[in-house]
Amino acid sequence: MKKVLITGTGSYIGTSVEKYLNRPEYAGMYQVNTVDMIGDGWKEKDFSGYDVVFHVAGIAHADISHVTEEQKKLYYRVNRDLAVSTAKKAKREGVRQFIYMSSIIVYGETTSIRKERVITKDTKPHPTSFYGDSKWKAEQKLTPLGDENFHVAILRPPMIYGEGGKGNYQTLKKIAMKVPVFPDFPNRRSMLAVENLCEYVRQLIEEGKGGVFFPQDLQYVKTAEMVKKIAAENGKAVHLIKGFNWGIRLAGHVPGKIGGMANKAFGSLIYDHSLE
Repeated sequence: MKKVLITGTGSYIGTSVEKYLNRPEYAGMYQVNTVDMIGDGWKEKDFSGYDVVFHVAGIAHADISHVTEEQKKLYYRVNRDLAVSTAKKAKREGVRQFIYMSSIIVYGETTSIRKERVITKDTKPHPTSFYGDSKWKAEQKLTPLGDENFHVAILRPPMIYGEGGKGNYQTLKKIAMKVPVFPDFPNRRSMLAVENLCEYVRQLIEEGKGGVFFPQDLQYVKTAEMVKKIAAENGKAVHLIKGFNWGIRLAGHVPGKIGGMANKAFGSLIYDHSLE
């Protein structure tokens, strides 16, 4: 039986993985516990005896244009410093594997409707926000901790979607619930269903290995398809039309907020399928 400790009580990803590992078909295979990382109480938690620490505690992506300097510092204290402190404790107390939830955000948030961004094994991380940088800085400090007795696995998933999803998923859901039609623009995005993430984590736990990993769904998705899918799941119909595509292409060339929103919504960002 694999003993798994998930950091971050009540987190969307942590709760999803906990429920997944506790499914009847995996009865007797996993013992899953969680620990609250708010405050210093977690430091008294005994990590010895656990095979895996799955670290999901962190500050999620937010509206980075409306934060104070002190809030920015908090991102680094939580997403970087807390992760590193947790990993060091896990290593000291004999845990064999540490899994860190990073993000595709370490490659930057820039997308364009004019040119598809394809991330390959040769693409170097280049964060464009303090949120992405806090994740990247954590990776840089976590990686050297790995050795033959302590395997550090870093996950860089794209947008994770599923009922109850956070961040950009909620933005798409709001759009899907309000509009009767949506532009059928031919962009491509790497995405990841939360259940597929859970299975990926389960397999990684079974293998016990370290490294950098790029979980994604087998098929790329366009923004329009995702909006239509979310609407259907909530009992609403959204019709996709191509008539607005010329306007989207034009908007993508407009400087400032309009161009930024068009490129963010309809730009293409994918992981090459050679990554795993």
